[in-house]
Amino acid sequence: MAIPMQDHAPFRADQVGSLLRPPELKTARDRQAKGEISAADLTAVEDRLIRAAVKGQEEAGLQSITDGDFRRQSWSGDFLKAIPGVAMSEQGSQPTADDKLGAVVKNWQPNTPRVTTTLAWPGGIQRKSFQFLKSLTTRTPKVTIPSPSMLHFRGGRGGVDQAAYPDMEKFFADVTAVWRAEIMDLAAAGCRYVQLDDTNLAYLCDLKQRERVTTMGEDPNQLPLLYARIINAAIADRPADMKITVHLCRGNSLSRGFAEGGYEPVAEAMFNALKVDGFFLEYDDARSGDFAPLRFVPKGKLRIVLGVITSKFGALEPKDQIKRRIEEATKYMPLDQICLSAQCGFASHTGGNILTEAEQWAKLRHVVDIAGEIWPAS
Repeated sequence: MAIPMQDHAPFRADQVGSLLRPPELKTARDRQAKGEISAADLTAVEDRLIRAAVKGQEEAGLQSITDGDFRRQSWSGDFLKAIPGVAMSEQGSQPTADDKLGAVVKNWQPNTPRVTTTLAWPGGIQRKSFQFLKSLTTRTPKVTIPSPSMLHFRGGRGGVDQAAYPDMEKFFADVTAVWRAEIMDLAAAGCRYVQLDDTNLAYLCDLKQRERVTTMGEDPNQLPLLYARIINAAIADRPADMKITVHLCRGNSLSRGFAEGGYEPVAEAMFNALKVDGFFLEYDDARSGDFAPLRFVPKGKLRIVLGVITSKFGALEPKDQIKRRIEEATKYMPLDQICLSAQCGFASHTGGNILTEAEQWAKLRHVVDIAGEIWPAS
């Protein structure tokens, strides 16, 4: 296959990052939770399966390589709980068999991070995992972490202990400090590609989510600017050759979603206020709206990775269909600033989406093949 080449991330053919957890990994994690095997035994299983996952990504033709989230239960919870001062409520709910595949689950309630004491960076949360990943590939190892906005959006002022933070500006300053320290620690370890997963910017496109934010006493029109300020401060000191992207998602669990609505409410502020190198945008079905918000993308170096291929189902979209969608997007922004990926990872948590591992690898090869035809290797 022709691998589309590009000088740096995000790449013409890219990926969000999470992969289906192999059954052996799920079993080992369950056994470790029950005390039947040690943490070291679980790590050994993770290491071996990550090696295989890296090989699979390389064979698919990808330039950005992740560990598939194989050391995590979920895309956000493990990272957030590692921060002293953060606790996760366990009152959330997941989709059920009654929820239609591909549908938006209206009654879903996520686990909510609660800030109980003043925040502190615990030392490299992802450093060891990154170093192991980096040792396995000569391509670009990519680290994905939740956006700092995750500590605010779900709970607002009510999710932050008033005794610990009577002043919310001090809270935002401490959040920024934690993420800045983590990003700079990754940079010192040699990481040059970090993705911030920010569901909140996409949820602010959903009318019901905007209403929920308003009832919490927040202004949904101001939150994109607030989150941009926090993210910009967190990444301000990164090396010049470290690329930062933001991934927007409307929910991705067991092939269901949790929000809907086009990017129009957040696009202008998001694309122009956030000082990042690229955005991964979900565009695999109608719930994401049309491409018109791409008109706000500034001309230049910012790259938009269009997730017009779904990670929810295994059937491969016709190549011509994907090419037509990319062509449609070029009505609003230059082709040279566009990249291609699946709309999300394949397993935002251990359960994963409803497709097989073989279908997952076929999807990733599909992304590379199509990108190679749209942007031929030089």
